[in-house]
Amino acid sequence: MESSSVAACKTKKRKNSTHAAQEEAKRFKTEQRGDEVLPCGRASCLPRLSVLPARLQQPVTLNELTELLQYAALGKTGGIKKPSWCRLRHQRKIKGINVVIVEGLTQSHFYKHYLSMQHLRTSYTTRVTFTPSSEDVASGIFCSKVPKQDGLSVIKPEEELHEAMKNHPIITMFGAERRGLTAYVLTEEVMINNKYPVMGMPGFEEFVCTDCVDYVTDSSPLFGIDCEMCLTEDGKELTRVSLVDSDGKCLMDELVKPQNRILNYLTKFSGITHAMLRPITTTLQDVQEVLIRILPRDAVLVGHSLNHDLIALKLIHKHVIDTSLLYKRDFYHRFKLKVLTETILKRQIQTEDMLGHHPTEDALAALELAQYFIKTGPLQVLKIHGKELWGVTEEEESSDSHRLSDVLRALGHSAAFLGKDSDVASSQSSHQWCKSDKEVLESFRNQKKCPFFCVLQFPTMSNHLKSCFPHQQQHHQNVCARLQDMCVVFAGPFPTGFSDREVKQLFCCCGAVRKVKMLNTSVRVHAEVEFELLEGAVLAVKTLNGLNVLGQTIKVQRPVDESMLDLDVTLEALMGDTLNACHLYAVEVNPSMAESVNISTKVNGHMSDAERLDLNPVKTVNGLPPAKVYKWLHLNTFKSELSEESVRETFGHFGTVERVILSAKPQKSTGHACIVFESSEDKRAALSSSEDLWKKNYLICPSLTPLHLPSWIAAENKKTALIHNSAEEQQMDAMMRKLDRRLQTLFKSLPAGTLSVVVLCGHTSTNGHFPGLCLMEVKQDCRGDGV
Repeated sequence: MESSSVAACKTKKRKNSTHAAQEEAKRFKTEQRGDEVLPCGRASCLPRLSVLPARLQQPVTLNELTELLQYAALGKTGGIKKPSWCRLRHQRKIKGINVVIVEGLTQSHFYKHYLSMQHLRTSYTTRVTFTPSSEDVASGIFCSKVPKQDGLSVIKPEEELHEAMKNHPIITMFGAERRGLTAYVLTEEVMINNKYPVMGMPGFEEFVCTDCVDYVTDSSPLFGIDCEMCLTEDGKELTRVSLVDSDGKCLMDELVKPQNRILNYLTKFSGITHAMLRPITTTLQDVQEVLIRILPRDAVLVGHSLNHDLIALKLIHKHVIDTSLLYKRDFYHRFKLKVLTETILKRQIQTEDMLGHHPTEDALAALELAQYFIKTGPLQVLKIHGKELWGVTEEEESSDSHRLSDVLRALGHSAAFLGKDSDVASSQSSHQWCKSDKEVLESFRNQKKCPFFCVLQFPTMSNHLKSCFPHQQQHHQNVCARLQDMCVVFAGPFPTGFSDREVKQLFCCCGAVRKVKMLNTSVRVHAEVEFELLEGAVLAVKTLNGLNVLGQTIKVQRPVDESMLDLDVTLEALMGDTLNACHLYAVEVNPSMAESVNISTKVNGHMSDAERLDLNPVKTVNGLPPAKVYKWLHLNTFKSELSEESVRETFGHFGTVERVILSAKPQKSTGHACIVFESSEDKRAALSSSEDLWKKNYLICPSLTPLHLPSWIAAENKKTALIHNSAEEQQMDAMMRKLDRRLQTLFKSLPAGTLSVVVLCGHTSTNGHFPGLCLMEVKQDCRGDGV
């Protein structure tokens, strides 16, 4: 009888395994077909987007994002392959694409201010980590390459090739013909737009004016100039200035003593040290007098981002040429002087072996770049250096690919960019330069018709971060440390001699433990337990608080500090997150532990933190006699090795299990799993049967950690001392709320069927790599959203 029972059990398992495999194959085919039937078996009126399970815990790159945007805009008929990391069903019904770019914001910022981002966390059902890009995101999208299409000629004969090159920023601004230097001298309007000191403008009242004529000619002399600054109590002040004439001869190279106390010499960039300035007595006023005396009245000053140098000199000069504006990039970015010098002049400056920049060398480089541009002419500069600097040549335009922006225009689709102030105002009607988020939003909403493909860049948050958080790494670590606290519990007191290994064995019943830190006070032994996932900490508080360990009743509680005050609200919001609607967290418990700890249905998955167990020592646990775990602690040889088959077999009774995610580290055995049901009703059915699941050695709770986060805390997991600044935190939170409201207003104005993407770009610097976040949703036809 026993052998026949075993055989029947094995047969049942085989059937369940076969059924699971068939369901998986059916689901995969459905995803591949894309435009046919959804997994739930009903037809969809509008497109739907989902990330492939294998890619949920991997960040997407800018190239992968452009894969999706190209496919959404052009589809198979446009020769575009399906994106490799996600599925877009019913692509042909896409009515438009809208991308919002927010620079500087990271994934950590989003989850730190999770409660403030109500629109983003509730309206977007797809959320993935985004890898920060060294390339400008807007340029990367518009200039991404699209395969040539049969029957579509973006650029036709030779005469149209010339016309197409006129759309390039430098041709648009300066024309194609070679002209004299006066064509490249900045107008007063352009100087004001680019924050040059101009007579009569506010903030420049104390600046000194050079004695220059009202107008210059093509024969006026050019002078290259460059300055170095240090940081003082009054901001950045001049420490060195160099001037070269049109023949490259150095006329001036002076060190300058700042008026205010120096806080930072910025040696890495300026090359200035304390020892260099110690004997210097030359003042800013001395330098101003020398420059006014040296420069002829019709002098034209040349520099790279020259506005900064003139502000440091506190000098107003009417006639300037800025090489960062001559060699204009797409949209608003500027080439570095080092890059232009290497590409065009074929020599190295600002090399790594140098201590800072050499202003005479930089002044000469800017001068020669301007002379080359004037002599060669804009069109020839573009033809000669187009591929190296802008990625475009005549040959490339007629190659096997085109830029996305060109293809969209050729197909008659409207494309627009609204974002930060450009270096020089663009004459292209499809590009609008805006100084603030409010201006971007108003410009978009004032358009008569929503563009088919639109990229908006919200600059306010980026500017705020640069001004208020100059030390990005420290701020990021503060954010991560607060998120880390959510995965931590304090436990104790434990019996004397209790080890960290025994604590870990005990708490592993609630989920994977990252580390244990023993806290030995003068009287008792406690422990700080950090889980890999937030769910583990939640279950530990609900399950093990009040447990009797070797005759000692322990408390399990959260850290008590400022960062945890809104924890209950945060947990409730996470539980209702659209990403977690059908997800359940389950842990396989040691059978001997299951016998030792008695748990009620309410504890297993349904009790909020506000209803947690009594934290005071008690004689009973959940109304039952206290359990002893002495034998389990010392005889524990149990290693949980959950399999997808066993999880499906157990939880398949409650509804269709779409997939089972066992661990972010598949090479290691794991005792916890995320179960993704087809519907939220199936998940609720499992939660209502928590007592039966406990008897099968499963401890469950609603999922809290979104699947794109393999860990709730940062990968580097570096705990740092928090630097609290309440005023700064409140200001940041207010900014996040305002950003969220504006994104909500924008989302409501989009037509149904629009693919809406919000990219928090993240941050990359020499101090570290801080990932961003990409939120995506195809807007459905909801009443009240407007069009």
